[in-house]
Amino acid sequence: MKKLIVEAKDRAVMTSLAVFKPTEIIDVVIEKTEREWNKAEAMAINKEQMLLFPEHKNLEIVKKVPYNFSYRFKDINGKKSKLMISDWETSQLYWNCLAKHNDERKACDDVRKKYFDAFIKKDLHFFLGTTKEHHFRSRNPFIIIGVFYPEDDLQGRLF
Repeated sequence: MKKLIVEAKDRAVMTSLAVFKPTEIIDVVIEKTEREWNKAEAMAINKEQMLLFPEHKNLEIVKKVPYNFSYRFKDINGKKSKLMISDWETSQLYWNCLAKHNDERKACDDVRKKYFDAFIKKDLHFFLGTTKEHHFRSRNPFIIIGVFYPEDDLQGRLF
């Protein structure tokens, strides 16, 4: 992580996307957050939607998940870090689990089961990205924008 952060802060390099393999997943942290977008966030989301979908004038703003999901992990040097997961798939998993249980605690438990219990058995990698707002201001500008695990025997199945 230290090397990625140094490269992100270096104006000659400015790394903003990376694939990262944690050496150990310590925990999945689930924290309550605001239940609604504030006015500035809502306006920014609306503006971005209009740029992406100019033909759709009346798009609804995506509903805000009232929890932040993060991974606590160690890197190759044993340094512990905590990064927020800002991934559409994680949000949609939460909404699907909430619809299934109609109980926020059970929905969060299901997200944890997948992102910790199930993924800990996989060769887990993170897609990391920075945000324009925090790229040079934050001590660590990265967030997890996706997770993946390569198939165990993909090459064997190809040949």
